[in-house]
Amino acid sequence: ISLQDGHSERLRGRQVSEVSDSPRLRAAGDPSLRGTTAPDGSRTDGMAEGGEPRPALGDGDVTPGAVPQQAWQPEEALMTELSELVQKVVKSSSWWERHGVDISILACSFLLLPAGFLCLRSAQAIPFLAGVLTLGVVHHTLTVKGSHLASHNALTESKSWGKVWAIFFIELCSAFTVEQATYNHVKIHHGYTNVIGLGDSSTWKLPFLNRYVYMFLAPLAVPILTPLVALGLLRNVEWKAALRTLCCMFLGFYCHYWLLLHVSGFQSPWSALLCMLLTRSLLAHPYIHVNIFQHIGLPMFAANRKPKRIHLMSLGVLNLPRNALLDWSFGHSLISCHVEHHLFPSLSDNMCLKIKPVVSQYLRQKKLPYNEDTYSSRLWLFLQRYEELMVHAPPITELVGIQ
Repeated sequence: ISLQDGHSERLRGRQVSEVSDSPRLRAAGDPSLRGTTAPDGSRTDGMAEGGEPRPALGDGDVTPGAVPQQAWQPEEALMTELSELVQKVVKSSSWWERHGVDISILACSFLLLPAGFLCLRSAQAIPFLAGVLTLGVVHHTLTVKGSHLASHNALTESKSWGKVWAIFFIELCSAFTVEQATYNHVKIHHGYTNVIGLGDSSTWKLPFLNRYVYMFLAPLAVPILTPLVALGLLRNVEWKAALRTLCCMFLGFYCHYWLLLHVSGFQSPWSALLCMLLTRSLLAHPYIHVNIFQHIGLPMFAANRKPKRIHLMSLGVLNLPRNALLDWSFGHSLISCHVEHHLFPSLSDNMCLKIKPVVSQYLRQKKLPYNEDTYSSRLWLFLQRYEELMVHAPPITELVGIQ
């Protein structure tokens, strides 16, 4: 297996102690979406490996360039064993740990909104900038962390309330349609992580832009491009869902605009719209960067030659280090626990953080990759190899000896 250069050596995990055995957890994924109808009317039966584990694949060293040396162990047994370890942690956790911590972060963000809008009334630079910073962080917490958790129904154990929160965070706050967001992210990205033509993160590539424009200027357009892309996707959903999405999108934008005019005291529509753009793009750079850093540049697979779930996720997903601002705004599952999230996507951010030692120890014990790298290292890698990673089609990884 190739991670495309010697840079992969820095992604290999450090050795840790072994983990003891414990009870069972069904394989990661969103079972509620299996066998459902896609937004365009097509069926999604058997699409993703995000459901129950399936047999195949050996328990060997699948790190770059290696061929399995140990006796092969069915992939189902690997995933089941890891699931049992994780289930032990989940069962021993309180509601506060499973859902309360993340709900409290979202609630605190809502409580900060009045302070942010009032700070923008000030004619002094420091309070005004504090207002911009506050509203920018709150916006990304609701639209990134809230929408991501809602798309996986990780905010609540109730499916009914999960649907309500999905509409609120994804459509009202993020200006995207629930059906398309859930289908593209949960079914395609999670089901076919790093599979060419499906879950290979190609939607984030804009090959007509050069590296510096893409990495440093293009993110500023995210608040404008997001609703435009969402509007284009509405033709793939039922008219009732499209109408609901349009109403939620309009309500979300108008509430933000109205508050800037009547609470923050902006004198003209253009100044209010400019402030909306500024706050909504405040963390757009790390948002774009995180989405490409954690998958692109790792092994890529053909649809008919992809490994099974536990290998697919250990090979094609990368964790970034803890960061207070991004942990709060994006959530642990998108930053330092992305591997854990791809293996167990229905768990909340806080639970992904809690199971991280178990997952990392298990993968290393089984000699599976546990990819980690720093933000600055990935940024430098993409600037150096932008043409290869973001413009040209990535090479397909050949898994010698385990297919």
